[in-house]
Amino acid sequence: MNDGEWVSPWWEPPLAGDEVGHVVGTLDRLRTTFRYKVDELDADGLNTRIGASSITLGGLLKHLAANEDYLFDVKFRGKPMGGPWLENGWRDDNDWEFTSAADNTPEELYALWDGAVARSRETLAAAIADGGLDQPADIAWPNGQHASLRRLVFDLIEEYGRHTGHADLLREAVDGRVGEDPPRDWKPTGPKTT
Repeated sequence: MNDGEWVSPWWEPPLAGDEVGHVVGTLDRLRTTFRYKVDELDADGLNTRIGASSITLGGLLKHLAANEDYLFDVKFRGKPMGGPWLENGWRDDNDWEFTSAADNTPEELYALWDGAVARSRETLAAAIADGGLDQPADIAWPNGQHASLRRLVFDLIEEYGRHTGHADLLREAVDGRVGEDPPRDWKPTGPKTT
């Protein structure tokens, strides 16, 4: 880095990019912030609850992993839910990911999320190269109008925004970790090792 030259952390969206760069960059920043909030925890940390809520960090990992695959496979491509979800008992039940996460090991939960995000990034990059954000998704409203890929990506951004806020509160309750962004040199590691 030269004197006076600012180099953004790897998870930051562009400061002055095009629409695709900002949309994808915003999604990836939220993914990164979420992953930092849930990183390096054991089963106790992943299963911590606060107040009357039943939400856990492990449940959020599994829920957001399922959302990644559901959005890009089912809603965008029109394929049935598959991959690890069939092996893990996918029932198209909105609470299943949250309630079943306690049955998964930390290693399984991190692998589900990391794998789903990798698949989503690959699908999104190929879709953008093939037709951009304006292309229609498979999912249609009752009137026959199809959502655009842009709409689906914004839906996922909203989902991450909501649940990253939950993760902030839960992680602070587990071990006091707070803050908006990870340290500049942070890289995801997975379960806590002793």
